[in-house]
Amino acid sequence: MHLDNTQSRKRILTGDNASGKLHLGHYVGSLENRVKLQNEYDTFIVIADMHTFAYPKYFSDPSTISDSVYQVAIDNLAVGLDPKISNIFVESSIPEIYELALIFSMLISYNRNLRNPTIKDEIRDKEMGDNYSLGFINFPVMQVADILCVKADAVPVGEDQLPHLELTNEVVKRFNSTYGNVFKDVNPIIGRVKRLVGTDGSFKMTKTLGNTIYLGETRESLKEKIMKMYTDPNRIHPTDPGQVEGNPVFIYHDAFNPNKDEVQDLKDRYTKGKVGDIEVKDKLFNALDSFLLPIRERRRYYEDNVKLVKEILAEGTQKVRQEARNTLDEVRDKMMLHRF
Repeated sequence: MHLDNTQSRKRILTGDNASGKLHLGHYVGSLENRVKLQNEYDTFIVIADMHTFAYPKYFSDPSTISDSVYQVAIDNLAVGLDPKISNIFVESSIPEIYELALIFSMLISYNRNLRNPTIKDEIRDKEMGDNYSLGFINFPVMQVADILCVKADAVPVGEDQLPHLELTNEVVKRFNSTYGNVFKDVNPIIGRVKRLVGTDGSFKMTKTLGNTIYLGETRESLKEKIMKMYTDPNRIHPTDPGQVEGNPVFIYHDAFNPNKDEVQDLKDRYTKGKVGDIEVKDKLFNALDSFLLPIRERRRYYEDNVKLVKEILAEGTQKVRQEARNTLDEVRDKMMLHRF
């Protein structure tokens, strides 16, 4: 796909950390919209490998990050991203992003970054205390640089990522008002499921909590995870009336079971104590297994053709690096930075 900084179509940018395979939470939060929108927008997908080094868990594990670059790329391709019309690129191969991040960090205070809910939650949930790196605190500014390096118009995100877009637009406003117009506001595109709970009923599906269903899940492991899913904790017997709202199994039915009549029938019987958890989970397994089957098959194809994945990443990264260079040149000109 031919690209230049004179945009003929609007652009979207989104991406993933290189911290392992992607799961259903990623799918409903962003992947689904990436696939839907790739024919309407110039599409950019960043594999944020440098971001991942900000986490203490991965800082000393570069082999996992390196392998995850390919795993994340394969997951994006497996759900239907078309490399002929979408650009998948590797963050660490574009040094212009680092320079933009440094420039943008001059516009945002340290305390403002600390107020970012994602940063606050990570520090609390991972019990970091004050044992975190400067890179971790600068994580949100790096995301701003990812987004603005290609002058994205919109970002397909889950609801939990909205604070990052708020920061992006603060940087846009501050830069434009200080140095002159280069960037425009960036809009979120929220997935149809705002937030997918974990299989254990936790507020969010995360690898850390081990409550995930991966896109490449085998039939056997999928069955096992669904059968262990939390339901209504107050329902002891199948004949007890059960609670549907907030019940993880029914949240997944609503998100992934295309047979809405079946889902409604299960809900009606569940609330009346006329269906057991096993039947409800069996039907969820059938729906999810059918949903994941084509993804598994495409995933297997790309796993067997890693050379092709490398070529896709190399081409996408080269295109985006030129975009980032053009953007950086504009930024430097506005800031009257000398070139010697």
